[in-house]
Amino acid sequence: MPGFFVIKMSLKITTAITPQDRGFQYGDGFFTTAAIKFGKAEHWDLHLTRLQSCAKALHFPKIDWQQLQLDCEKHALEHELAVLKVVITRGEGGRGYQAPDEPSLNAIVSILPFPMHYADWQADGIKVSTSNVKLGHQPLLAGLKTLNRLEQVLIKQDAKQFTDSHDVVVLDIHNQVIETSAGNLIGFKNGDFFTPKLSKAGIKGVYLSALQQVNTITEVEESIGFWTDMDALFTCNSLMELVPIIQLDTKQFELEVALIVKQSLMSSLHA
Repeated sequence: MPGFFVIKMSLKITTAITPQDRGFQYGDGFFTTAAIKFGKAEHWDLHLTRLQSCAKALHFPKIDWQQLQLDCEKHALEHELAVLKVVITRGEGGRGYQAPDEPSLNAIVSILPFPMHYADWQADGIKVSTSNVKLGHQPLLAGLKTLNRLEQVLIKQDAKQFTDSHDVVVLDIHNQVIETSAGNLIGFKNGDFFTPKLSKAGIKGVYLSALQQVNTITEVEESIGFWTDMDALFTCNSLMELVPIIQLDTKQFELEVALIVKQSLMSSLHA
């Protein structure tokens, strides 16, 4: 059944976390979200790499990654299809923003229901609009999945006005396309694949990383016109995987073309 548990990094497991936790107080932590299929978390090696990169960037102390993996594997085994979410915080303590010298970290591992509408998105594609909310630049955190996601909260609020759209495309403050509200973008044009560069803003998704391991996907800094000129356009993350975009604002894309391109892009992933 869905639920969560908290692993103290002393490896004592509890189901309690207090409001004094720095993850709650300041967003002092990071997370990843993986699909569980047939008792295993997909692309776990890339999710672990993401967590390790975040820990290094935020100057977290040493973490017993092997024990965390064992605990996640144990709980994933019980589920044929679900979502595994791992949140790691710096725990309690410190003076204001200043972190404690020897923090007691928490790992909150949740097992959640899988969003079943993604299967329809994969088959039928989605319509997206351009969000009015723009992402700021912070190179120290760009690409990382840290707990401070207030920009995404505002983006989701803004997206409510686009009643005919399933999602929104998000630009940065220089009007360069970065991502969708909860996924990365991949475009296809004349046999080549492209994705927005995420050195100043945005989140580098695990599914995009998996695709880049077996496909050449060029990272570019481009405005909306570049992406509306694509032959096919997709959004992706670890749960929805690769979803065709059939309309971006007023520009329409052929679903049949996108499904052929999708098969080509994913064939190497499952080879």
